[in-house]
Formats: sequence, structure tokens, C-alpha cells
Amino acid sequence: MDRNPSPPSSEVEEEEDAVGNTVYSKHWMFSILTRLIEVISPEKTEPTVSPEGIQMELDEEMENDICKVWDMSMDEDVALFLQEFNAPDIFMGIFAKSKCPRLTEICVGILGNMACFQDICMSISKDENLGQVLLQRLCDTDSPTLLETSRLLLTCLSQPEVANIWVERIRDNPSVYDCVCFIMSSSTNVELLVKVGEVVDKLFDLDEELMLTWIKNGTCPSVGPSVDDSPEELPDFKIVPCILEAAKQVRSDNPEGLDVYMHILQLLTTVDEGIQAIVQVPDGGKETWSLLYDLVCHELCQPDDPPIIVQEQKTVLASILSVLSAMFASQTEQEYTKMRKSKLCFFFLGLGVCFRFWGCGKRAGDSSKESEQEETGTADVNDEDFHLKILKDICCELLSNMLQELTKENTLEGLHQGHLNEQTCSCAFQNLLPLYFASVESFLEVLREADQTLADNLEKRFPSLKVHS
Repeated sequence: MDRNPSPPSSEVEEEEDAVGNTVYSKHWMFSILTRLIEVISPEKTEPTVSPEGIQMELDEEMENDICKVWDMSMDEDVALFLQEFNAPDIFMGIFAKSKCPRLTEICVGILGNMACFQDICMSISKDENLGQVLLQRLCDTDSPTLLETSRLLLTCLSQPEVANIWVERIRDNPSVYDCVCFIMSSSTNVELLVKVGEVVDKLFDLDEELMLTWIKNGTCPSVGPSVDDSPEELPDFKIVPCILEAAKQVRSDNPEGLDVYMHILQLLTTVDEGIQAIVQVPDGGKETWSLLYDLVCHELCQPDDPPIIVQEQKTVLASILSVLSAMFASQTEQEYTKMRKSKLCFFFLGLGVCFRFWGCGKRAGDSSKESEQEETGTADVNDEDFHLKILKDICCELLSNMLQELTKENTLEGLHQGHLNEQTCSCAFQNLLPLYFASVESFLEVLREADQTLADNLEKRFPSLKVHS
């Protein structure tokens, strides 16, 4: 069901009554704003205001009219009219006094539409009082209001002219961290989780200092959402477990949402503190590793998937493999005994990913022409090719790390199970050489002990290895 009724298409009797170039009546819209002012007027008792804090229902007629304004506010002329008549100040009064979640949701939604226009977004963002009140909405208990608040924040953060204002404001409000973690760790509303994830992803991408602060949080009691206005003590939230919980909720229902949360994890691995936060959670990183491993093994890039699937999944695969690569590289210091049991299986998986990716690339175009372009540096790389190249580079880095960890026992098991053969090894070598020569050479030494014939055949196919042996 469409939440917002269609906007009215009333005929205006006089041109002066029209809002900008629309057919909407100034008089009608002004009457709605006046009714909203009456809602928060101290001398007017409205059913939407309850001194006892009881949540009230919005009058049906009022809801219909204000929803029409919500739809109209997507028009710039209407948005400017609302700003001219101080609608943001009226909404701020609603937020402070109304106990009607639906009314609060609609008012935040209207502000979200208005913020899509640069000048209005600048005005909203520079209003410190309004900014603080909007951030407080993140501690609301109403999911639709939280969704509209997150949408509004993402709209503002996506406009370079005001993004820094919001980053600084959020950095100065520790409660935002608590509220966001509470949502990610407890909500089952997939749409809300995706939008909150987009906000976190944008924040971390914009400001590394904020990301570092949130990584280090969770060392003292938190104060978060409460049904009444009194503080409620919450668990000591840590960012990684909250991200993982949200990712589990969205993984089946929203591929785009999963992509968002995997990218958040990838951003964490760009700083040492983030990697440590991932690998030093109470289970030693096992939950993170298991989730990502399961996603790649059982949901993404499967052996019978057509090449187009790899194309569609390239960004989420790149994020997942990047995080796994960072975790794998740190395991020598962390001693992940349980993780190492998965190491061999993931190495074989890595070969499979690389092989399917490379096969996809060859089917997509002329391999000889592609090689010639790589050698001459004249390749015309579009965005799709660029992201596939990133995926390939991440695969190669992960494979090179794993090659150096394989033992004779691992290799014999791989040969016995059919995961290691001349085809898979050749594919891996083709992608890894010459950049990861040391890793290939290390693996070849182990392979000689397990299967001398296979090692000799590979040396014949890749003469550079024989020269250095």
C-alpha cells in the first residue's frame, strides 16, 4: 500500500494563489500549516498531544491533508513555499510536543524531501537547534520515523556543501553511535537497516576520524532509546557485532543492503584499528569469518552461475574478499586456530572465484586483444571493467597469501579431492604472475613434494618459474 496519497490537483481560481508554477493553492497549504501550529499551541488541546506521554492517533482528515503536503514537497516550488512560511520551525515544535508517531514521521519525511534541494538543505543544515532535534529522532522507538530520519541524514550527507556540518555534529553527539548500534543490532525492519547502513557507510567514507572514534567506542555504559523520556542503560555496543547482526538480517531480502554492510566492513579494514576490531571481538573473529565465508561459498559466485552473475556481484564480492584477505593476513599474530581449519577450503574457493572470473572476462571479449591492451597500456577501461579488475586484484592478493601458507599435507588433500589440478593451478599462476612470483614459487616447492609430475608440467607452461628454480 502506498504510504502517501496522491497530491491534490485542485484548480486555482487566481494565478496569485498558485504555489510557483504548480497548480497547488497557497491558501490551502497555508491552512494546513496553520492547523499544525494549532497542534503545538499551548492554549489548544489536540488529540495528538498527550502530557502523560501516551502515543496518540492522528486525525484521519489531518493525516490525509498532511500526507498530501508530504507528496507536494517533492516539488521545488512547494519546498520553497514551506521554507518561506517557516515550516521547519513548525516541525521542530511538533517534534518537541507531539506524542503521535505518525505525525512525527510525516514531518520528518517532508523535511527529507525539502532537503533534496541544495539551498533549502543548506538552510536546514545550518540551523543548529533543528540539527540537534533531528539527531535526537535517531533515538525514537518508531521504525517509520527512524527510516525517514535516516533518509534525511543521508540526503544531507550526500551534498558536499553541507556534509561536513553533519559529520561534525554527529561527531559531537556520542548518543548517535548508541542509537545507530541499537538499530543495527535489534531491528528486524530490513528497509530501515539498509538506510541506516547507508548513513554509516557514508559517514565512514567521509570522515576517518569519526570511523576511528566509533571503532574505539563500547568501553563505557551507553544511554540509548527509551519508551519514556528517561535514560535507559544499554549494553556496551561494539561496532563490528552490530554490523554483523544487521548484515544477517538483510542478506536474504536485500542484496543492495548486504553490499552496503560489506562495504562498511571493508572500510574498517582500511585502518589498523578496524582490522583489530574485527579480529578481536569475543569470538576471535570467527563469526565474521564464518559469515563472509558462508556468503561466498553458498550464496555468491557459485560454480554453475552464468558470467553475468559475477558481473552483478562484483562489488559485494570485492568487499567480502577484501575483508577476508585482511583477516587472513593478520592471523599469524592472532593465532586463529578455528579459522585455520577453514583456510584450505577457502583457498580452493579462491581458486574457483578467480577461475570463474577469468573465464567470464575471456567470454566477454577478445582475450588476445585484452592482453595486447594490458601490455601497451592503451586499454579503454569503463566502470564495469574497472570494478571487475578490482575484484580480480583482491582475489589475487588473497590467493597469494594463502599459497604461502599451504603445507604438503594441505596440498596432498587438495590433490586427492580434485581441487588442485593442472587447470586450476595454471589459472591461478596466470593471474598471479609476475606480481606474486614469490608466493607462486613457494607453493611450487610444496607441490614438488606432493606431486612432482604436476610441478614439472606447470614449470613447462610457465618458463619463468623454471629459470628461477
